[in-house]
Amino acid sequence: MLIIGHREVRDIFKRKEPEILSLVADAYRLHDEGRSALPHSVFLRFPGDDRNRIIGLPAHLGGEQPVAGMKWIASFPGNVERGQERASASIVLNSMRDGQPEAFLEASLISAKRTGASAALAAGLLGTEAEPQGMSLIGLGPINLEVLRFTKARLPSLIEVTLFDLDGERAHAFAAKARRIVPGLAVRYAATCQQAIAAHRLVSFATTAGTPHVDLTAATPGTTVLHVSLRDLSVPAVLGAQNVVDDTDHVCRERTSLHLTEQTIGGREFVDAEIGALLRDPESFRRDPQRVTVFSPFGLGVLDLALAQWVTQQARKFGIGTHVDDFLPMSVAGAPL
Repeated sequence: MLIIGHREVRDIFKRKEPEILSLVADAYRLHDEGRSALPHSVFLRFPGDDRNRIIGLPAHLGGEQPVAGMKWIASFPGNVERGQERASASIVLNSMRDGQPEAFLEASLISAKRTGASAALAAGLLGTEAEPQGMSLIGLGPINLEVLRFTKARLPSLIEVTLFDLDGERAHAFAAKARRIVPGLAVRYAATCQQAIAAHRLVSFATTAGTPHVDLTAATPGTTVLHVSLRDLSVPAVLGAQNVVDDTDHVCRERTSLHLTEQTIGGREFVDAEIGALLRDPESFRRDPQRVTVFSPFGLGVLDLALAQWVTQQARKFGIGTHVDDFLPMSVAGAPL
């Protein structure tokens, strides 16, 4: 068993945005081709507790280097008030030869970076500006920081952000981190969520909202909304937009904005496209420049596995991580059972 901790994952990921974008795009294509197994995520909730949850994402991704495993990610929003990160995660990878666990990774960065890369790919595919210069970030935690990082890698013209968070101190702390990621970045602060929505034609939501709380009436025609946190937009906002998702069946559950929309109208006809199909054939979806387009990614486990497998390969190549030789029981011959 190879154990790879947070610092080691962080070091492997440094300045690897192009590789990560490519891995995420390839995983989406393979999923769209049917070369994956992706059961519904398991949501562990607690009696009398509506905020906290732990989610299990089992998955298999095919292709030239098939991989199987599971991410186990906890979301405890109250951690933020205690100075801790909201989410923590780990991934186990299983051998495709005999099913035995072969790697265990701290996965908070894997989760954040696959989410940021996913949003950036959508921004590049769906945006109506050839060289967008600004974007709005709503909800200023580690996820939107990665969205900024990968959007800048995907769209180098980006030089300005407008920030909104209910916590003003958090917004200023975020700005300092953002300037380290994008030197010379121009930062503005919005007084309201709607002001942030109106500021640019590229908007990213990464909040901890549990129920829809905002419409898109302030958005200008041609705006692309990266609805990463999934529960911010009202049903009318979803119905008024073109909607692109990562997987329709997965995103229309667990009371996401899209799930509530499906329950309201009794169908899923409001979903226009899936990103894997767009990556395989960009002409398969016609973007209306006069409408808002919303990208709502549920967060597919195959993306986590694609990055975890690559991190594990890099760790083995460079001798990174901790090997635990007696993790598995041993047979009489001295080989793992």
